[in-house]
Amino acid sequence: MPYDFQIVVDCADPHAMADWWAETLDWRVEPQDAAFIRQMVDQGYATEAETTTHRGAPVWRTGAAINHPDPLPSGAKRRVLFQTVPEPKTVKDRLHLDVWVGEADRDAVRDKLLARGATFLWEGRQGPHSWYTMADIEGNEFCIT
Repeated sequence: MPYDFQIVVDCADPHAMADWWAETLDWRVEPQDAAFIRQMVDQGYATEAETTTHRGAPVWRTGAAINHPDPLPSGAKRRVLFQTVPEPKTVKDRLHLDVWVGEADRDAVRDKLLARGATFLWEGRQGPHSWYTMADIEGNEFCIT
């Protein structure tokens, strides 16, 4: 039986990362239930320190997710979760996302991402295939191809 999965990205600011990647992929930031968060704090299951305000609404401080606009045929969400970790990124990622934009749009997409805070790292080529390796706003590598 095949399994569904989500990608989890360790980061310093999950809400900024979710916003950035949702715009990059044309996905949606997954809404958080403000009433539930407030209820958990009011009932003592969580503390104010475990929450923050993002875009005017209460959210859990340590995580934010994005979803593809369309679920998989199984109904499962395509999801990327961004979670806070205490340590900074120090080495090259061992796993990265490849964002497929098409060769005709690659330069324009690169330029848009640079304007939004991405970093261009290098251009790669293998046979007839080429790509740009970039870094997001926290330095995580990804490719556009």
